[in-house]
Amino acid sequence: MTVTTAAADGGTGPAADPEITLLVARREEDLPAWAPREALAAFFHETMKPYEDTLADVNRGIDYAFSEAEGKGGFLVLAEREGRLAGALLMLNTAMGGYVPPNLLLFVSVDPALRGRGVGRRIIERALDACEGPVKLHVEYDNPARRLYERIGFASDYAEMRYRP
Repeated sequence: MTVTTAAADGGTGPAADPEITLLVARREEDLPAWAPREALAAFFHETMKPYEDTLADVNRGIDYAFSEAEGKGGFLVLAEREGRLAGALLMLNTAMGGYVPPNLLLFVSVDPALRGRGVGRRIIERALDACEGPVKLHVEYDNPARRLYERIGFASDYAEMRYRP
């Protein structure tokens, strides 16, 4: 478990929130009392609306991140403010490289009351520092968070297409 308390958060002006502490959890045992597993899954599910995944899918992502099986793994970056969960990010290891980046940013979300204060940017930048190699993510074209990802340096190199029988 790693804790950082950097004051610079990527936010601008008086809205930037220096009271945010970031924590990286690589095992379920690393989760702090203010972010138990069930509350964390519910946080992702509720705060990502209208782009949320099912609670079952969120839990599968957390299971994958905490798995010790070969070819699996990942980590969470948790943002804490005043003893409460302020934001979270789930990064998965893909066990690939080259044509598929070795890291998949699966979920990232910030408490709606704290948006616009640089919290999301700090969480993403901390996650990028914690992983090796390129990172991919999926974002809907109409998701306003897309602009943040682009400002951080993500680029849309491909259009993802899916076949659903």
